[in-house]
Order: sequence, then structure tokens, then C-alpha cells
Amino acid sequence: MTDPDQAERLKALEAKIEALKGPVQTKKHTDEHYSQAHLAWRMVIELVVGLLIGFGMGYGLDSLFGTLPIFLVIFTLLGLAAGIKVMMRSATEIQQTQAADTAKDNTPVETGGDERARNGD
Repeated sequence: MTDPDQAERLKALEAKIEALKGPVQTKKHTDEHYSQAHLAWRMVIELVVGLLIGFGMGYGLDSLFGTLPIFLVIFTLLGLAAGIKVMMRSATEIQQTQAADTAKDNTPVETGGDERARNGD
């Protein structure tokens, strides 16, 4: 059987371990899970809005001038280009934010390359 002195030492050791561990930080499941879906929907919406604005402007100009749907086609393509440009800018912003978060965590990111060059050989 264990003597009372060992039981007290064991409790003291467990208390020291818990004190050194500190508070447990858990990520919320909802924040982690839905963040990628939110970013994907943001990009889709930016692309569709660009298309719709270009379509609306082209349709309005065609009906105003009474022309064939030439402005509709031109402005729809311009709206598509603008939507893609905004979507790419958002992707760059997201990538920079994730890189800053990674740098803040002090976790080095391996980018590949020659292992000897990384080791200084």
C-alpha cells in the first residue's frame, strides 16, 4: 500500500504539472469550420456581382440607344473581368492574412528547395 507521504507528494506533483500547463486554449469549432466556406462564398459573390453589374449596364445602354445587344456583350465581359480582378485581390488579401497569422505563431513554413542549402552546407 502507499503511505500517506507518497500520496501527498503525488498530489503536489500533479498540482505543479497543472500549473505549468496553464490554461487550455481551444478553438471554437464554428470559427475554424466556417471560415473557409465564408471566404469561398465571398469570392463567388464578388464574381457574380461583377457579372450582374456589367449585364445591367450593357442592357441599359442597349435599351437607351436602341442598338443590337453589342453593349450587353461588351459590358458583361467587362463585368466578368472586373469580378475576376476583385476575386484575385481578395485571394491575395486572404493569403497575406494567413501568412501573417502563420508568422505570428512562429511556426516556420517549409517552402521546399534544396535541403543542403537550408542547412548551410
